[in-house]
Amino acid sequence: MTEQHPSAPAPAKSGHSAGGVEHVTEPHHDQFVVVGNHLAQHPELSLTAIGLAVHIQSLPARTPIGIKTLAAKFPEGEIRIAAALRELEAHGYLARTKERLQSGRVVTRTISYNRPGRSTAVRAAAQPASRPAPPPRPEATGTPRAAATDVLAGLRAYDSRLLLSERDVHRLAPAVSDWLERGVPPTAVQRTLTNGLPQDPILNPAAFLAHRLAALLPPPLTAPAPGPAPARPAPLQTCEGCDRAFRSPQPGRCRDCRRVGAAA
Repeated sequence: MTEQHPSAPAPAKSGHSAGGVEHVTEPHHDQFVVVGNHLAQHPELSLTAIGLAVHIQSLPARTPIGIKTLAAKFPEGEIRIAAALRELEAHGYLARTKERLQSGRVVTRTISYNRPGRSTAVRAAAQPASRPAPPPRPEATGTPRAAATDVLAGLRAYDSRLLLSERDVHRLAPAVSDWLERGVPPTAVQRTLTNGLPQDPILNPAAFLAHRLAALLPPPLTAPAPGPAPARPAPLQTCEGCDRAFRSPQPGRCRDCRRVGAAA
């Protein structure tokens, strides 16, 4: 009886070539990455870009993937790696954005998508729907009138003789607003109104405060003369060779990459 070998390649049939790839597939239980055929068989990506995308998708999060870092690991030069990254970005497999840190340094943030289109849609759907902002309450608007009423209502905390009725607060608020509009902080207004109070009883606190607000009103601040406009720096550009940020009026390559190109 003839022994059968199901895993052995079948003999070529008439009219079909015996060449071509044959697969020996074994399962992976660890140290593997799932790659879709849309990437592995992409008709518009170069083999360098496909291989680079597979490598990036296999890396742990936060692994540096700058052009110089990749060029130090693989035989491809910086120019080919930069071109492959641009391919992946153009087809949605990579997204690169510039972010400025608190220190002022500009860094590149890279996001890898293992399934372009679907990944971005899922992320957008996962974002909570924005809620309309609640209308501000009158006391939280921060207008000069609201700050003026707060100043007047708080005077009783300095001296109980300065207790005002609600009607007197609203009547005196425009006078306090004049102080605030002239650049006097609310605490300075309260300090001026409560400084050197008489020892005798204050029979009419509203009239007493109205007199002080009118007599001690400071002059308005003189606006400083405008100085020359500072020169604006050149905009940030992304180097086409090393992906670093540099300032230049036009896109292109940074000084180091231009020097390397000239030497070559």
